[in-house]
Amino acid sequence: MGQHTRNDNEMHLPNLERQPFEPRALKSIVLSAITICMAIVACIPLFSVLIMLIYRGGKRISLELFYGLPPTAFDIGGGFGNAIVGTLFMVGIASLLSVPFGILAAIYLAELSPDSKISTVARFCAKVLSGLPSILAGVFAYAAVVLVMGSYSAWAGGIALSILMVPTVMLTAEEAIKMVPRPMKEAAAGMGCTPAQSMLKIILPVAVPGIITGVVLAVARAAGETAPLLFTALFSDYWLRPNEPTASLAVLIYNYSGMPFPNQIELAWAASLILVLLVFVLNIISRAIGRRKNV
Repeated sequence: MGQHTRNDNEMHLPNLERQPFEPRALKSIVLSAITICMAIVACIPLFSVLIMLIYRGGKRISLELFYGLPPTAFDIGGGFGNAIVGTLFMVGIASLLSVPFGILAAIYLAELSPDSKISTVARFCAKVLSGLPSILAGVFAYAAVVLVMGSYSAWAGGIALSILMVPTVMLTAEEAIKMVPRPMKEAAAGMGCTPAQSMLKIILPVAVPGIITGVVLAVARAAGETAPLLFTALFSDYWLRPNEPTASLAVLIYNYSGMPFPNQIELAWAASLILVLLVFVLNIISRAIGRRKNV
């Protein structure tokens, strides 16, 4: 009797195995295939550019690129070590100005006064600034720094790049701080931590990976900008002189890519590859720092 009852129950149980021709399964398969195809299509331009950079720029990679100066019109060889140093210097200035200011603003927006009118206006201004053409930052820095100092300079270039970096750092840091679990904040308050201690010991360490991601995105954008530097740092064939026109990789690529000389065009490809490698290395370092903070 028991055996018959068990067999009857097994006969009435629904089949829970996935059927390949069921409408929902077919829909899932089709959507998954479309998603995979779109991802492959989106990666084609990226990998094609990387392959072209490695092929065209890799042929000129040598030590001469790092200590040599840009060649004149009919010279053969040369390098752009001054442009690498100038790029690092101006991006460093921009980071020193924008990262602390952006993180402090994010703390105010996320924790101190998230719903105030000042916070609403600040978010709106940051979003508008992040969408404006970068040349406007160059025009502002030209009027505020270049005309005041009386000369193009690396300082003016760094200030122009910092204007572009602040919105990205601020908005991403705000979101990273908001993503910190509320129970952790409440536990810190329950243990008697002051708001400053809670922010320094609990919230910011947890939000570090997100903040670093925003900083890397901002640095990557700043390092590849050309228009603001044309108005502020201009270009130079000499090594770094902060109070005078300064070379940068982005402007060098812009200048050399339109020249009719094969040597300069090859240097432009090599400079593009170096610029991509600099951003890539910075990205790896930032992710390593973020993982160490999590551990």
